[in-house]
Amino acid sequence: MAIDHTDSMFSSAKGQQPALMLSAVLHLMSHYHAGSPCAKLAAVIERHLQVLSGVPDLGPVLQATCQQLSQQWAALVAQHRPAPPRATLLARLARLLSPKRPVSPLPQ
Repeated sequence: MAIDHTDSMFSSAKGQQPALMLSAVLHLMSHYHAGSPCAKLAAVIERHLQVLSGVPDLGPVLQATCQQLSQQWAALVAQHRPAPPRATLLARLARLLSPKRPVSPLPQ
């Protein structure tokens, strides 16, 4: 799948074969919606769109569209990130009871 080859593709994508990049991202997008949502695939789609937004051969309208879609996919990726684990009661108490560091005055 394209996930394994994204880094090498990005290094040679700028200025070369933008139609192939656009075709690849459309293909990835169709796979994302055909199956169950996958955070890794969404991240790959977002990166493809981000690269495409900087390819001058696409023209300003396609660049702007790719940039806008990249931002939307980035929001989707962020939404799928797992929340950081909540601190346990014991950890919160330990943090509250730990000695505070002395506050040094600001240099003037």
